[in-house]
Amino acid sequence: MLDELLAGSLEDARTRRESVSRAEVEAAALERTAALDALEFLAPADHIKVIAEVKRASPSRGDLADIPEPQTLAAQYEAGGASVVSVLTEERRFKGSLADLEAVRKAISIPILRKDFIGDEYQVFEARAAGADLVLLIVAALPQERLVQLHGLIRELGMTPLVEAHSEEEVARAVDLGAQLIGVNARDLRTFELDRDLFGRVADQMPAGVVRVAESAVLDISDVERYREAGADAVLVGEALVTSDPIATLASYLNV
Repeated sequence: MLDELLAGSLEDARTRRESVSRAEVEAAALERTAALDALEFLAPADHIKVIAEVKRASPSRGDLADIPEPQTLAAQYEAGGASVVSVLTEERRFKGSLADLEAVRKAISIPILRKDFIGDEYQVFEARAAGADLVLLIVAALPQERLVQLHGLIRELGMTPLVEAHSEEEVARAVDLGAQLIGVNARDLRTFELDRDLFGRVADQMPAGVVRVAESAVLDISDVERYREAGADAVLVGEALVTSDPIATLASYLNV
């Protein structure tokens, strides 16, 4: 499944490149005002931080929410205390787009994560051109050399890489990379199976100074509490917010 998702995103990027060349998207990226420092917004605090996601659908759950105006939801997230807004831009299975990210950028003043299956420099330049401050890199999807290249480009453009791992070995690769923001996804994107205890097993592998993000398997406040007790500085939450009252749900998480 992960290989299929990455291949689809790369194919869609190649299609966009036929209309907007790499030179054009690179120029647009460099013309953007400086990206926000996401690490500052996600710095450890006396309560957990929340990366709140604009998420219409997923391969594992199907359609989740009708979100005709992602900017409206993102503005609610910001008003409710989210530290970062994640925007899914994968089109085929998550029903997102770069247009969603651009709309959200105009509506909020906190950092935005481009969440997609990134494997090409063109996609990184697209992210900055659209206004992203962070870009997701999935360790399982990339050989280490490619991961290093994309990680370096994201930082060169002033953005923050969120390096996502799904196992002890992948956390080690993220640490070797020098990642300052590491996400541990309880959902294995190859099988879509959940391992709710993964974060707790690998948290100690991440050195001091790394911002630790727990991803997936957040359905209610008890899940947030479990992640916080295991050492998470932040949680990335999508489904639980878009399928409930986002403001009330977000407020409950921020009390943890």
